[in-house]
Amino acid sequence: MGGRSGETPPIPILYEDNHLLVVVKPPGIPSQEDESGDPDMLTLLKEDLKLRHNKPGNVFLGLVHRLDRPVGGVMLFAKTSKAAGRLSDSVRTRNFRKTYLAVLSKAPKPSEGSLLHYLVKDSRRNIVTAYDHPSADAKEARLSYRTGPSPGGLTLAAVQLHTGRPHQIRVQFSAIGCPLIGDLKYGASDRGGSTSKGVHGDIALWSARAGIPHPVTKEWMEFQSMPPNLQPWTAWTLEQLEQASTGLSMDDMPI
Repeated sequence: MGGRSGETPPIPILYEDNHLLVVVKPPGIPSQEDESGDPDMLTLLKEDLKLRHNKPGNVFLGLVHRLDRPVGGVMLFAKTSKAAGRLSDSVRTRNFRKTYLAVLSKAPKPSEGSLLHYLVKDSRRNIVTAYDHPSADAKEARLSYRTGPSPGGLTLAAVQLHTGRPHQIRVQFSAIGCPLIGDLKYGASDRGGSTSKGVHGDIALWSARAGIPHPVTKEWMEFQSMPPNLQPWTAWTLEQLEQASTGLSMDDMPI
């Protein structure tokens, strides 16, 4: 899918059938319409489906999960209401595996482990606060991580979410003193060589892999996208990034 000149970057399609659409979300685009009024993934993809398939009237497209605006990578959508229901069930029952790659400003200790926090979102300010213990209105957030090579003081981490909370990876690593490169909202001291252009610019977090049962055939499907060839990701080879994303299994990570 090509972006409209001067408005949005191209949105690569990884997989498409009658039930499922899998794309690579460019950083900086909202997952769905928000108060900014900027072009969003859901609207852009609906427009593209209507044009490519010459569909009259409204086009159905269901949001299976969300990525924060500054985050890029693999993103799934349902093309029918039945598929949307089944994919949502997979997400709800945690039969949806997501692996992210992140570049941290500091190496966490231990180098492999899990994080548990309780998150409270301030919707007015669009910011999330992490607590070590349960508190009023807080939602439990759990993730597992494993770090890799750390050239030049940067630390590559593969992350798997066990819950899906807003800003979860960003705020949990910030809470342990290891904010993501470029994430000024959650404590990064500078952009650390990232290409971030501001509050809606990209940060060093990428949705690298996603696995889910197909909504109709039930076949397990996995999709992969590696970060762009830009700083700070260029501190690692493509092979290192792929190895980091594939070497993390939900089955062998601590919870």
